[in-house]
Amino acid sequence: MTKEDILSKEQIIADSKEFSLFSWSAQASVNPIAIERAEGVYLYEYGGKRIIDFSSGLMSVNIGHGDQRVTDAVVEQMQKVSFVTPSCTTEIRARLSRKLAEICPGDLNKAFYTLCGTSSIDNAIKLARLYTGRHKIIGRYRAFHGGSIGGMTVGGDPRKLANDSQQMPNAVHLDDPYYFFGMKNLDEATKLSLSLEYVERVIHLEGKTNIAAFIFEGESGSSGCLKYPKGYLKGVKALCEKYGILFVADEVMSGFGRTGKWFGFENHGIVPDMVCMAKGLTASYLPLGCLMVSDKIAEKFENTPMMIGLTYNGHPVALAAALAVINIYESDRLIENTREMGAYLESRIEEMRSQHPSMGTFRNTGLLGCLDILKNKTTGELIAPYNAAADDLKVTNQIAAKVRELGLYTFVRWGYIFIAPPLCVTKDQIDEGLAIIGEALRISDAALV
Repeated sequence: MTKEDILSKEQIIADSKEFSLFSWSAQASVNPIAIERAEGVYLYEYGGKRIIDFSSGLMSVNIGHGDQRVTDAVVEQMQKVSFVTPSCTTEIRARLSRKLAEICPGDLNKAFYTLCGTSSIDNAIKLARLYTGRHKIIGRYRAFHGGSIGGMTVGGDPRKLANDSQQMPNAVHLDDPYYFFGMKNLDEATKLSLSLEYVERVIHLEGKTNIAAFIFEGESGSSGCLKYPKGYLKGVKALCEKYGILFVADEVMSGFGRTGKWFGFENHGIVPDMVCMAKGLTASYLPLGCLMVSDKIAEKFENTPMMIGLTYNGHPVALAAALAVINIYESDRLIENTREMGAYLESRIEEMRSQHPSMGTFRNTGLLGCLDILKNKTTGELIAPYNAAADDLKVTNQIAAKVRELGLYTFVRWGYIFIAPPLCVTKDQIDEGLAIIGEALRISDAALV
């Protein structure tokens, strides 16, 4: 490639906008950042500007950017074999599958490889229905399970509303336990009991023999890192066992060390029947998802055809990236670092409160965190409500513009600032990112009523 062949930053942006479509956006308002390279917790824009990545891309680049150990593993695999049909197998498929069985608890020993998180969810739905002979799937209103029709339907993220007419049938939604009217002033034990009574009531109302599976995030992510009350997931899992319903954990965002454990559900003392994986599985170096299935479910298909499939099931190059990434989690002690840096992050957030009255609750597990930004300190009202309209996002948009201007990349959504840096982050880098967030919070501090 000659010097004349290299596109300018402006041309890259212009051609990307003219000849491609960007997700979740009105195309005229898209303003992408043109990234030339990335390393560790930093992105480097064309022109040299350094940007600290405080959301690990899409909460997925868990090992950090640009780790050449993954590149080397991918190149080595491509030099052997880059693709085989799913009816064949490879050494890398054997090695990764055994490794996943080792790190998953209980009898989660069977890996079905997919392309991404939402295809893991879709195949979990299909497999749950095939296994149980039932048809209904129960999810949460404040959950996100991907952008396919199945994933959008079982979740409740408002991005799905434009596609409501295309919804998958037989999906049922639960409200979250902390949003029930009249429960605010009750003690925790009473709230937990009433919340689980509500879940059981829904099971009966929907027909206990009609429900194939519950799908819950191991830890809440894009809805605002909302916390399950202590004992809630364990109680829901017990109800699933009582009524012969499968429990599917969506670990696409919360898996692979993000919460300080291999999987978010491990913070709740349960073992699901199926686990949906992606994102941190390869740290997004290549597209790959996985549906991890219990021996109990897999046994049904020993002599009965399992009627789910994908062209790229078990793609060897993506599997090579995944095994290399898992090895890095272990060799670099990234899960241990996540717990240490998560505690440091929480302590630093508390120190900042005296300077920023608009700071609300900070919900965090490991390095999956979300900070509430307040409009009214007395009432706790956020600067923008859940699923805010454009007219309500003035301050939110100003904060988002300021963090970008100052060289930080993260999600600022509604009344939330997400904080989920790569798991290799250091204390100095946390301080660097929080200093930028602190500058941006001056905007909401000034708007506080």
